[in-house]
Amino acid sequence: MSELIVDAVLPAVRKRSAFVAFNMRLIQEKPLGAVGGGVFLLFMFCGIFANFLAPFEMNYTDLTQRLQPPSWAFPFGTDHLGRDVLSRVLIGAQISMIVSFLAAGLATVISIVVGVTSGYFGGKPDMVIQRGVDAWMTFPDLVLLIVVVSIVGPGIPQIVVVLGLLYGIAGSRIVRGAVVTVKENMYTHASLSIGAPTFHVMRKHVLPNIMPVVIVLFTTRIGAVILAEAGLSFLGLGVPPPAPTWGSMLSGTGRTYMYLGPWLALAPGLCITAVVYAVNIYGDALRDLLDPRMRGSQ
Repeated sequence: MSELIVDAVLPAVRKRSAFVAFNMRLIQEKPLGAVGGGVFLLFMFCGIFANFLAPFEMNYTDLTQRLQPPSWAFPFGTDHLGRDVLSRVLIGAQISMIVSFLAAGLATVISIVVGVTSGYFGGKPDMVIQRGVDAWMTFPDLVLLIVVVSIVGPGIPQIVVVLGLLYGIAGSRIVRGAVVTVKENMYTHASLSIGAPTFHVMRKHVLPNIMPVVIVLFTTRIGAVILAEAGLSFLGLGVPPPAPTWGSMLSGTGRTYMYLGPWLALAPGLCITAVVYAVNIYGDALRDLLDPRMRGSQ
């Protein structure tokens, strides 16, 4: 009985120790990436608990407190209607987190499906799929986003689907390259030689060995989606009011009253800059640590 308990506990202990060891490597070898990961975790924490951290309701108006500079009562100041900027920035972080994780997750799934199909089967299917990807990537991202969102209308579901398709199809080329490399390894040929079905080879050999690429692709897509959503909101095509987003805060009160209250533009602008930069350097650090080809250059 004790042996069964030990056998059941050991895998969890190994996974925990591997997770701790990986994070220790991240801190020692990539300190800037570790800082980026910390900022990323802070962004997630603020997004998840925004409703509890916000000192005021996001649209609570008090005209007697309009355009107040940052203070102990209002750490990020107030806008032209007396609304607390910190509360609106926190709710904006929640919206950005929802959109970025959903869109990046959808984009990753699309990249895996298209990239694995194209890279594993090769031949004519690969040629047809890759020519379609080439045609898709010729369109400028922002122009394509503006056109599609103008047709389907603003809203979180529409933005998630559009951004997921945009970055998913483009990212499939990265996944395809990893699949082509894995497909030529000896263990893949050995599995095929004993008659293993295609789906089994994909599930047991291809997907596990491209997961480092997929993880890095997912993290970098989060930063790209945050920037794209902020750009759409700045143009008035993002999440509709009264929900505050970082892009709409820059476009509305931030641009109109930036000379009277510079904190109105600085607060959301610095949040976008800090989060996107942190996610990118964290993704770069993960790539360097997870890619075996990069270990020799450490």
